[in-house]
Amino acid sequence: MQIEERARNIALLILDVDGVLTDGGLYYDASGQVSKRFNVQDGLGIKMARSVGLECAVISGLESPAVASRARELGIAEYHPGHTNKVPIIRDICSRKNLDLAQVAYLGDDWVDASAMRLVGLPMAVANAQPEITALAAWVSKAPGGHGAAREAIAFILEAQGKYAALWEKWLRGS
Repeated sequence: MQIEERARNIALLILDVDGVLTDGGLYYDASGQVSKRFNVQDGLGIKMARSVGLECAVISGLESPAVASRARELGIAEYHPGHTNKVPIIRDICSRKNLDLAQVAYLGDDWVDASAMRLVGLPMAVANAQPEITALAAWVSKAPGGHGAAREAIAFILEAQGKYAALWEKWLRGS
């Protein structure tokens, strides 16, 4: 099956956080608090996806108040922190939402994402992913993680589904 055909069936895009929604850097202040940098274009992409029925979920190996806050801000109900084994979470989400794994895309960057990518219908990787991860991916972004790669993945899926042009027209009209 062609990659565009696979993308047409996607109902859920699952995103890793560090190295995908962020640049992978961990910024520590003097008190040991960690902050993370998110890309606003990725955020708007997630909101756009949700507006046309493409749900987004986040599964992270780490727990972070910054990520929890960003997920809330973007309206991501399926936020699952602290899971390095992401497969059970993916299976649970699919079961609860009555989705087939072929309807799921996953965007990752590192070894922690490998088993999840092997499970889903459309495995995707950011441009600066580890070589083993890009080898598993059916689609690889041009942008590195934290620099618009999630937006690029969303655009690819929405274009394949024939939703992107109408969404752009809506934004052009200011509605």
